[in-house]
Amino acid sequence: MPPQLQRAARFVLDHPQDVALMSMREQAHLAGVSHTTMMRLARWLDLDRYEDMRSVYAKALRTSAESPLPERRQDGDGSYSTVGVVAGTLAAEIARLGECANAMQLTAAASVLAESRNLFSLGLRAEHPVAQHFAYTLSRLGRQAVVLDAAGGLGIDALRGVGKGDVVLAVGIEPYCRATIETARQAARQGVAVVAITDSSVSPLARMAKASVIVISNPQSFFKSIAPALVASEILAKLIAAKSGLNVYEVVKEIERQLAELDVFWKR
Repeated sequence: MPPQLQRAARFVLDHPQDVALMSMREQAHLAGVSHTTMMRLARWLDLDRYEDMRSVYAKALRTSAESPLPERRQDGDGSYSTVGVVAGTLAAEIARLGECANAMQLTAAASVLAESRNLFSLGLRAEHPVAQHFAYTLSRLGRQAVVLDAAGGLGIDALRGVGKGDVVLAVGIEPYCRATIETARQAARQGVAVVAITDSSVSPLARMAKASVIVISNPQSFFKSIAPALVASEILAKLIAAKSGLNVYEVVKEIERQLAELDVFWKR
């Protein structure tokens, strides 16, 4: 597709409810393209009009079992309650991880990760806490993941000698960090399987990944939240531990004993 059509198509893929409920011009504005581009997209898909696409999505919305969007509450002066809207939206986005299609994505991704010889975790800038938390959670469950985040840009050095049988979990939410994409591509060139936590089925990471977990990242705020991605990483860590055949209860008990000996945590 030409670049503008790609942009329009991504909007349609990532915002099915908006396609069903909003006018073509409103959708074009949100997608950052002209309304003629939206009409060209419909023709690209062998539809006579953009309204035909809206009809398909409206029908799907009527039959969907997805939970409704959180209701916007008003505060005392009549403006929207920022706290209520953001918290409600995030709660809905996290809850969607438990729906059948998303649960299948998580299970498939965990299977790839659990079978890895060496496991790496990659996420930079805003997504770095997700990569770090994934590795930390795994370590508490008896598995290890190397975080590709060393100071001075040396994180990629950990990929020396890796290849088939190794796996990297790469986290990327738009706007995608160039270094994350390039590092994941380098790993893939070396035969490392890429598993992605990302926000679109057509994101750069999803296109190179063996398995992807698609999270929604639209908290009705001025930035994209990493909260759904963070929760997805925790679910993956727990699934990996279960699939690895470990006695998780005994592993966690032993790790907690060792940490207690090291006096890591504050005691009352």
